[in-house]
Amino acid sequence: MISPPSTVTSQPLTPSDRSSVGQGFFSRQTIKNWLTFLASGFLVSVPVFIEAPLVRFCPEISVIMTAGWLWLAFYLMKQPKTHLWGDLLFGFSWSWLAGAIYWGWFRWEPLIHLPIESIGVPVALWCLWRGWGQVGNFFYVGSLLGTAITDAYFYVTGLIPHWRQLMQVDPSLATPIFQSALEQVQTPWGMSWAVVLGNCLLGMGLWAMQKSDHHWWALGGAVLSTILVDSLFWFAASLA
Repeated sequence: MISPPSTVTSQPLTPSDRSSVGQGFFSRQTIKNWLTFLASGFLVSVPVFIEAPLVRFCPEISVIMTAGWLWLAFYLMKQPKTHLWGDLLFGFSWSWLAGAIYWGWFRWEPLIHLPIESIGVPVALWCLWRGWGQVGNFFYVGSLLGTAITDAYFYVTGLIPHWRQLMQVDPSLATPIFQSALEQVQTPWGMSWAVVLGNCLLGMGLWAMQKSDHHWWALGGAVLSTILVDSLFWFAASLA
């Protein structure tokens, strides 16, 4: 005898079932994480390739533009659909301000580069303590970590004198300085430290990307993009 087909009854999804829906690669959370990662990488490159040349001619405008970035950040944060991007822009504003101050007036002195880049740390720590603006503040912390490791490479490989010379000479006379710096980078000591510190950045970035929250991906994007920016910088220097 053939048994009649059993009746399938639909059961409501439990909270755990609902949380497991859409957790694949194309889930909304994953897509937003990747967009946050890419936006962070782009914002790390802005001070290096756009702001640094701008402040050589008019640093005052760059400082004033910080107010514009903050206004736009708070405006976007008021809208639920754009809150994430306003949050990210808030953290970027501190990187922009620090870059405007350093590259505008103190670029010839690398010893105070990191202290000036850390100008937003008290605000970032206060905001994180209050649980506010995590995406932007994690981005700022990530970009600061990338800056610290890049500066550490300059110190450990003896490139600080080249930094000072490049900031003081006319750009048309910079080629011999670039060549001398590249020769120092291409030594076994320079290459070894590039691998060590590059792996530190890579490890931190990949570790952050194992998390599911947007703010960790903002930190990962800021850290990993430092490797790309530094690589592009040295590639451009080798072409010069």
